[in-house]
Amino acid sequence: MSPTKQTFVTAFALFSLFFGAGNLILPPFLGYNAGDAWFWVILGFAISAVIIPILAIYGHARLQGTMLDFANKVSPAFAMVYAIAVYIISISLPSPRTASVTYEMAIQPYFSMSSLTLSFIYFALVLVFVLNRTKILSIIGKFLTPLIILILLLIIGIGLFADVEPIRKTIFESPLTEGILEGYQTFDAIGGVVVGGVIVISFALQGTYRYEERRKMMGKAGLYAGLGLLFIYGGLIALGSYYSGTLQIDNRTELLTLLSTRTLGDIGTAFLAVLVALACFTTAVGIVTGTADFVKGVLGNSQKAYVVTGVLGCALGVVIGQFDVHYIIDVALPALMFIYPITIVLILLNVLPERLRSKRVFRGVVLITFLFSIPDFLGFLLPEGSLKSIKDAIPLGNEHMGWILPALIVFILLNLLGSGKNLQSES
Repeated sequence: MSPTKQTFVTAFALFSLFFGAGNLILPPFLGYNAGDAWFWVILGFAISAVIIPILAIYGHARLQGTMLDFANKVSPAFAMVYAIAVYIISISLPSPRTASVTYEMAIQPYFSMSSLTLSFIYFALVLVFVLNRTKILSIIGKFLTPLIILILLLIIGIGLFADVEPIRKTIFESPLTEGILEGYQTFDAIGGVVVGGVIVISFALQGTYRYEERRKMMGKAGLYAGLGLLFIYGGLIALGSYYSGTLQIDNRTELLTLLSTRTLGDIGTAFLAVLVALACFTTAVGIVTGTADFVKGVLGNSQKAYVVTGVLGCALGVVIGQFDVHYIIDVALPALMFIYPITIVLILLNVLPERLRSKRVFRGVVLITFLFSIPDFLGFLLPEGSLKSIKDAIPLGNEHMGWILPALIVFILLNLLGSGKNLQSES
């Protein structure tokens, strides 16, 4: 396959591996609640669910390694702990959530099948793809993604030209912040460091392209996938906002079902069922494959470890996939408040020029981000208001982003300190 064709196939595959359960059900409901402030939530959502994840792909394109390389400059021990934490979270929450969403939206309304039966069939198919991982990019990129995009464009395009009631006022005090935090729930920043590794290994297994070719193809594929995600997310958020004065709904899945019915009629429910199943399935494949790749690499490139991890990951998906999707989303919040800021700073540091990301900078920025993320993590576990005095004292603390300013200050100070030492050594 020529590099140009491979780039587009990879871009389609990346889009599909990113676009899963959360990416489908979160944007319309965010737009619905945003009302007339839809532009600001699109901007916030794009920061955490498009720009940061695609930068992770650029980081992988540069490193051409594993997730351990993302955090190695902090320390090898930290890199291992961080990678294990990310893979445990990924395989325990977003992967099972794809089965839960598929059941609630694509199976339960139309078939008399139990959630357990669906999960068994669903993750059995996921395992088939995982065990045939050399074909993942081709199958997902050539066949599944175009179908997902076509259905989404039909729903968005028809919906935005319909006659509806005026858009209602926003319910958000800070739409930009709400958009950023809702973007956390897509798991896309974590997905970027997981899926990027899958792409790197898939290219390596093909054995066709040189390092420079792989780097350029991944960079371009990431850009194309990011533009596609931005367009679809923006359309879904705008669609939710557009119908905010017309529909009265209580949850995310109900809104998406109503929007598909309003735009595509009775056949819309069938289209939606296919869309949900495909979007969720491709994401589950990416997560389980990435986790199995990691364990295989840690255990001396053992194919047996890869297979066992794939089987265990799918078994875990069957068990946790029995829970209600909204319950899984709520349970994920504390973990996301803790791991997401660290993931974001690691991604940003890995795409910066080498002179700005010394080991000292990595260690200082990650440490301060870790410390200032603790109040957000504990805030979801302790009684409401118990950390108010601490959060009030931290800039952006009440917006769950108190780590941003301290991390930026430490980054600048450590680079200035490093520059000063270099000047002294030169003189």
